[in-house]
Amino acid sequence: MAYLGIDVGGTKVAAGVVDSDGSVLKRLQVPTPEGTADAVFAAVAECVRELDAEVEGVGVASAGPIDLRAGTVSPINIPEWRGFPLRDRVRELFPDVPVKLAGDGVCMALGEHWTGAGRGFDDMLGLVVSTGVGGGLVLGGRGYAGRSGNAGHIGHIAVDTEPPCPCGGLGCVEVRASGPNIVAWAKAQGWAAPADADGKALADAAKAGDEIALAAFERSGQAVGMAIAATAVLFDLDLAIVGGGLAQAGDLLFDPIRAAVATHAKLDYVRDLRVVPAEHTKDAGIVGAASLVARPLE
Repeated sequence: MAYLGIDVGGTKVAAGVVDSDGSVLKRLQVPTPEGTADAVFAAVAECVRELDAEVEGVGVASAGPIDLRAGTVSPINIPEWRGFPLRDRVRELFPDVPVKLAGDGVCMALGEHWTGAGRGFDDMLGLVVSTGVGGGLVLGGRGYAGRSGNAGHIGHIAVDTEPPCPCGGLGCVEVRASGPNIVAWAKAQGWAAPADADGKALADAAKAGDEIALAAFERSGQAVGMAIAATAVLFDLDLAIVGGGLAQAGDLLFDPIRAAVATHAKLDYVRDLRVVPAEHTKDAGIVGAASLVARPLE
């Protein structure tokens, strides 16, 4: 059997055909366009059309917040979509098979739990540190989406009293830790970089010893680590898996994350909490989205 997983984020739209073992048979990716709501959805439809696959069901992962009951999404990093009926629009493309929606963080966690670094763990957190910071929970071996579908949205845990976040809160992990935000912070501190410099350029500068770039990653990792520690204490977790574009910086990000976890997760039941890189550098969201229909009990 084959299933389709669609993963929609602020940077890219990806889709893939996944078999019943969780292997990605083929995939396609396009940049997330700017413009109208329909222009963004056209990128989703383009991926689906070019894959041209017969599938038993379709799972959709979207940046959040989402509303599972209404099937709508309002991603902070896709401003064109506010209350966008993503589930129903995908159903129009696949009227004869089940279509399920979940947050991209939940799907990342499910993908890693099924075929990645989370295999064999029943209580874990999956994080995506990229254009934004997302997360999802697996509790008791099953994905946990919560009442509205937004459980595990770790990017909007407050770890500071400032600065303001686009979500309306203050001091969220995302404004200290996401790729665009740490680049902006580094530039504000005097990092000399091209106007179009991104997280990879910042990582390259940090590896070359640039003190501002190193401080930016330290600041980001500390925020992520604090949020992981708080979440682990709350949900009694034994594993946190970190993926996303910024996680490709490796120890630049993981060292301060682990240091912050060691500082803040002091209770006996979380002292053995492990923080590991995602095994799926690109496909966790696709695999996790497909699992919504391939493994409906997860």
